[in-house]
Amino acid sequence: MKKILILGGGISKEREISKETAKQVNKVLKKNFKTVICEPNNDLIKKIKLFKPNLVFNALHGRFGEDGYIQSILEKLKIKYTHSGVISSFLAMNKILSKEIFIKNNILTPKFIKFSFNNSQKISTKLIQKIERKLKFPVVIKPINEGSSVDVNICTKKNLLTNLKKLKKYNEIIIESYIAGREIQVAILGKKKLGAIELKPKRKFYDYKAKYSLSAKTEHIIPVELEKKKLDEVLNLALKAHKILGCRGVTRSDFKFFKNKFYLLELNTQPGMTKLSLVPEIAAFRGMSFYKLLNWIVNDASTNR
Repeated sequence: MKKILILGGGISKEREISKETAKQVNKVLKKNFKTVICEPNNDLIKKIKLFKPNLVFNALHGRFGEDGYIQSILEKLKIKYTHSGVISSFLAMNKILSKEIFIKNNILTPKFIKFSFNNSQKISTKLIQKIERKLKFPVVIKPINEGSSVDVNICTKKNLLTNLKKLKKYNEIIIESYIAGREIQVAILGKKKLGAIELKPKRKFYDYKAKYSLSAKTEHIIPVELEKKKLDEVLNLALKAHKILGCRGVTRSDFKFFKNKFYLLELNTQPGMTKLSLVPEIAAFRGMSFYKLLNWIVNDASTNR
C-alpha cells in the first residue's frame, strides 16, 4: 500500500485553514493509502526518513509552505510531492514578482507600488501624494507574501495611515489600486481549464471571514453568468498565468471583472481543500468528485517540479 505524508498546519497565519485542508484530504486518502498528517517543524526531515512516504501531499498554505521553502526541502530529499515546484511557488507567493510577470505578459493586474517601513519612505503626506498620482484612492494594502486575504485592508485617504500602522510588522507591503466589480475565480488542473466560480460576499470584500466562515454567508455562483466569449477569456487568462509562472498541479486564480475587463489579483498554487473551498466546488460542478480530484493530484506528484 502506498504511503502518503500529508503536510498540514505550519507556521503561517493560515495554519488553521491548512490543518482543516489536511484533515479533509486525509479523510478521503486514508481509504486507499497509508496516510499520516505531519505538521512541519525542526524534525521534519527525521519524520520523513522514518515514515518513508512514497509521496508528500502538501496541504500547507502561506509562508514556508507555499513559497518554495518546503518544496526545496522535498526536492533535496528527492521525494515526490504535489502542487507547484520551488520557483513557481516562490514567484506566485510574491505578489510583486508575480504582478511584474503578469504585466510583461499582457495580463491586466491592478496598478501598484511597493512600500517599505525600513527606508526613508515615511508614512506621511508624501506617500498620500504618490498614491494620488500613481494609483488614486481607494487602495488595497496587503503583505507581499501572505495568502487567504490575511491582513488585507481597503483604504481611503482618511484611514490609510491608521491601517498602514497595523502592517508595520511586515517591513514591506504592496499598495495597489482597488478594483471594484465582480469576484471571479478560476481553477486550473494541470493543463486543463477546470472552470470558474463567482463570489458575492456579504462583507466589504472577499476577506478571510468571507472565505472560511459559514456565518459570512458568501454566495457562490456556478455556472458564472458570463457570455461564452468572456468566460473563455477568463479561463484562458488563468491558464496563461499558470503557464508563465511555471505552475504544476492545481492552481486557483483570483480575478476582478470590471467594465468588461478582467484584472488578475493573484494566483494561488495551493488552494484550500476545506468544505468551503472553491476548487473542489468547481470540480464537483464539472462532474469530478473530491475523491477523483485528490487522486488526480496524488497521481500528478513528482520531483523536479
